[in-house]
Amino acid sequence: MKLVLAVNGGSSSLKCGLYEPVDGVPQLRYRLQLKDALGAARLEIRHGDGAALEQRAPDFSRIEPGRRLVAALNLVLDWIGSELSHCELLAVGHRVVHGGAELARPMPVDDDLMERLRGFNPLAPLHQPFNLELIQACRRRLPALLQVACFDTMFHVGQSPLERRYALPRHFADEGVQRYGFHGLSYEYVQRRLEQRNEGRGRSLLCHFGAGASMCAVQDGRSIASSMGFTALEGLPMGSRCGNIDPGVLIYLMRQHGLDPDALERLLYKESGWLGVSGVSAEMLELHRSPDPRADEAIEMFAYRAALEAGRLSAALEGCDRILFTGGVGENDADVRARMLRRLGWLGVRLDEDANARGDELISLPDSPVRAFVIHTHEGAMIAQHVLEQLL
Repeated sequence: MKLVLAVNGGSSSLKCGLYEPVDGVPQLRYRLQLKDALGAARLEIRHGDGAALEQRAPDFSRIEPGRRLVAALNLVLDWIGSELSHCELLAVGHRVVHGGAELARPMPVDDDLMERLRGFNPLAPLHQPFNLELIQACRRRLPALLQVACFDTMFHVGQSPLERRYALPRHFADEGVQRYGFHGLSYEYVQRRLEQRNEGRGRSLLCHFGAGASMCAVQDGRSIASSMGFTALEGLPMGSRCGNIDPGVLIYLMRQHGLDPDALERLLYKESGWLGVSGVSAEMLELHRSPDPRADEAIEMFAYRAALEAGRLSAALEGCDRILFTGGVGENDADVRARMLRRLGWLGVRLDEDANARGDELISLPDSPVRAFVIHTHEGAMIAQHVLEQLL
């Protein structure tokens, strides 16, 4: 069996998939996922259909936190080498959070590209360095294989200057201070799924909801506006990220509370969002389970801000033909979807409450002017598809 390896590293987790090309389309054969690398790490290995193969609890206590994802990747590569020795690895694809303003397509990895991508580390400090370390680890272990970098920003390249620019002096934009948008691999995957349903044209509002959450306005398959901006901090309130905030608050916190850049970064990325509002958890499921009224406030705030963002993005589209939900919360949380969509009756959304509760793919009523969908995203499959296109 010939396989493509897709590597998707976060700040504390690692997802890998092994895909077999079948008539040019990647089919998932194995899933390998490491959870909570910074705590009680767990490595789960499953068949593509979800059947469990193996579970481990690797001891990373003697490995510095910044090196644990590489250690996890080495475990994955060791398992592939020992358990799949009869298979042939064709290439490796990597999710890279930041590709800047110009990298609009996947790129084969070489030293020049790596140096260029390191220049984006300050723009995504919690993800980019880890992404690049994983690429380097694969290059060391598999030096003969093609490595392909796939960027979360590339789906948004081509947005207008009106969308991209901040109202700052132009020289800041010239050095890269502009809106980029993220979650592009997820958006690209679900956009292709819409096209398979003959729903890919017109005005679409795509919602990737998870602990990291964003929204994207898509016109005829092209991103024209998005909720995330210069970093993955802007936009909606997320699991532990604050989302949009008055910059004056940051000045106040620096002056009155003595917060330096590191403390501000920790506050805004790790201590805010659903966690900060609720005081309970950064996990939506835990918020639903909690009897604390602050947990429900965090859920309601998220749905409210998402409905507000839908209005902004619909203005960019000059209307809306469909809304699509994806991501862990978007795909699985009927309550969040309902709370948001009930606020969008003015836009033309008529929610089918029963279909939404069942988690059907189409969750709007037949006569709804704006159709609403739930489609499961698969970033790994999108990465693998890009790798196969590079191999052709």
